[in-house]
Amino acid sequence: MKGGRSKSDTKSAKLSVTKKPTKGGGAAARKSGKAAKDPNKPKRPASAFFVFMEEFREQYKREHPKNKSVAAVGKAGGDKWKSLSEAEKAPFVAKADKRKVEYEKKMKAYNKEQAEGPKEEEESEKSMSEVNDDDEDDEEGSGEEDDDDE
Repeated sequence: MKGGRSKSDTKSAKLSVTKKPTKGGGAAARKSGKAAKDPNKPKRPASAFFVFMEEFREQYKREHPKNKSVAAVGKAGGDKWKSLSEAEKAPFVAKADKRKVEYEKKMKAYNKEQAEGPKEEEESEKSMSEVNDDDEDDEEGSGEEDDDDE
């Protein structure tokens, strides 16, 4: 066929047409603006509700072994939490507070470690690579740059 298109050509053309650029330069730009997560950073402690849900899930699974729905467990747990009095919530609040104190201690240690140790190493590695990059640029230059410096 003269001037005809195959099916694969039309599919690729359709795919390229449907792609729309996002604001801000796409996903790569968004990721570069955000700092990478540190795997050594302590996780935030669970709230009193989530401490309650840890126990409630086990209890609910024993009472309803056939129910596999996460939504049903969550809904039942939320309803149960709302119906509890302050006195009934107190043990869960106490556990959550205890976890929060431990978390704060870990965060102080983590922040102290970040302030002292790793920053110096990262900066020294970065400065070393920048120095090496500058040296490589000078060697790769055509020599005209050297004439300008003199």
